[in-house]
Formats: sequence, C-alpha cells, structure tokens
Amino acid sequence: MDLTGSTAEAVRALTGWLERDDDEPLVISTSGSTGRPKRVVLGRDAVLASVRASRSRLGAEGAWLLTLPATYVAGAQVVARSWLAGHVPVLAEEHGSFAEATAALMRAHPTADRFTSLVPTQLHRMLGGDPDGGRTAHSTPDDVWALRTFHTVLLGGGPVDPGLRARAEAAGVRVVATYGAAETAGGCVYDGHPLDGVAVALGPSGRIRLAGPTLFSGYDGDPALTAEVLVDGWFHTADAGRLDDDGRLQVLGRVDDVVVTGGVNVPGPAVAARLREHPDLLAAEVLGVPDEEWGRRLVAFVVARAPGRVPSTQELRDWVAEQRPRSWAPRQVLAVPEIPLLANGKPDRVALVALAGDPT
Repeated sequence: MDLTGSTAEAVRALTGWLERDDDEPLVISTSGSTGRPKRVVLGRDAVLASVRASRSRLGAEGAWLLTLPATYVAGAQVVARSWLAGHVPVLAEEHGSFAEATAALMRAHPTADRFTSLVPTQLHRMLGGDPDGGRTAHSTPDDVWALRTFHTVLLGGGPVDPGLRARAEAAGVRVVATYGAAETAGGCVYDGHPLDGVAVALGPSGRIRLAGPTLFSGYDGDPALTAEVLVDGWFHTADAGRLDDDGRLQVLGRVDDVVVTGGVNVPGPAVAARLREHPDLLAAEVLGVPDEEWGRRLVAFVVARAPGRVPSTQELRDWVAEQRPRSWAPRQVLAVPEIPLLANGKPDRVALVALAGDPT
C-alpha cells in the first residue's frame, strides 16, 4: 500500500491497512533531502515490531497528537502507535495552534497518557529561540504549557542540540531523542540506546549499521540499491557515528556531511552545532558546495536573532576557530530568513545548495 494523499487520507488508509492484517506491505517514500527520494517497503511485522518496542521503552502507551505528515515514517508511526493503543490520533493541522490541538487531545482522551512526535525545529520554535527566556514569533506560553502535559515528546528527524534539550528539561518537558529511518520503520535508537531486539554496529569508517525486526524489506523498483545497503541482515545507513564506553550511540552526521575542503575532512554538523551557540544566531546549517579552488567550499547558512544583525564572516570564522580547528571555519556565510525545510521538518539540502551559487 502506498501511503499518499492528505494527512487525513493517509491516516484513514494506514488505519485500514493495520486493521486488515493481510500480507500487503506498506510503501513509504523517503524525504529526498539529498534530491533522491526512495520507496521503502515495510512489512507489517516490521511496523508492529517498532511500535511494540517503542511502547516497551517508554513504559506506557496512550493517545497521540500527530504534528508530522502521516505519509512519512515518523507520522505513520504515530498513527500505528495510536491504533495499537486503541485510539485515533488528533491531527494538529485541524486546530489553530499546538496548544489548541493538545486541549482537543485531552478532551478526547482525558485519562490516557499523552504523546507526540516532533522534529527539533518544531520544539525550538515552541520553546522560544532565546535561551535567556526571550520568545520568538513562532512560540507562545500556551505551547510550553501544552508540551508539559505530554508523558513523552519524541524528538527525531535531525540532530538535537544539547542547548535545545536543556531548555526543554528546564521547561519541564520530557524529551526522548530518537534515531532511525524509514528503512528501520522509524526511530529504533532512543537516547543513544537501541530498542529491544535492535542491534547497532559501526563499519570500518564509522558508518552506522542497524539490524533487527524493524528492518525494511527493500526499495521498491531498485534491487541494486537494496543489495548495496541491506547486507547479511544489516542496514548500512548513510550516517557516521561512534559508540561510547557504555555502548551509547552518538550520531556524528551523514557520511557525506564530511566535507573535504582543501584536503581537510570537515564534519559539517559539528561546525553547524558550534555556530548555533553564537548569541546572535537562531539557526545554522553547514554544507559543502563545489569550488574551483577548494574542491568543495564550506558554506554556512545562518538565521539571525534580530533582522540586520548577522555576524560577519570573519567573526563567525573566529567563533568556530575558538573551539574547532581553524580549517573547519566556513569560507562563505549566507544569511537566510529561515532554514528551508522539507515537509517532514528536515533541512532541504538541495534548496540550500542552490542558494549557495556564487560566493558573495
């Protein structure tokens, strides 16, 4: 079954698929954040294994608020978790705000534990962008109140900055950071630890490999790519990571986020994380673009806290170099009103690269 259409249509289709209990697989398209969407085939057993493992790790089940597109795996899993708990998810898009949607969820399920799944950008906006207590145009005090009412807020779809997590904890919001992909039926590693039945290993170059009952069956119409990434029961992801002494997984970013510039390997996510710590910036992403002199030029896309107050390129280069090697400093800084996002909340890397055209 292809998961397409509006949120409401996708919810109805997925609920019907779950209720039928037949052998038809679920087909979910990936976000195409690198310009190449894939059609991921998930068996019913993989989807339900993910739901049950998540329920076990959270220690509870209940009613869910759907804030993400149901056609992507994170949204689809919200629907599946709701269904297994005997509930229908409340659709945030049918309400005027997150707080209003939360109130509707509470009215519909007054005694149930409540859950939601967000991407970091959503949580950042609802908490307010300023760590000193200032708020952004996207946030309201009601949103923070609403966040506090949830048993757990699952946070996935991208790296979670420590500062964002600290603000959530300070606001009384219980956050669990998830890592996974459509190929693993959604998040399969919670706060660095794999769910029950899931195995994590690293390849020689640090590439993350995942195995277990939540794995996909293959890519629809692309057996060559399936054979490339699904080897001996292991899914070879496009991400690099490291394992702490206690076995906790740290995701360092995509393997192709390591930008080779001037002969130096620079991890783009680490540079972006440092830039986000600058007091004058709300958001930042870092990518490499083709460059005649450097091979690939490291470009920082930044969103200023206040209009017209974008730090200079030299200031940001110095800021990075205070804690990272000088060779990691971006060669180009582009101010944007906001980071362009895909429908699932991930940065639109293709759109960002297009913005980088010529150095300015």
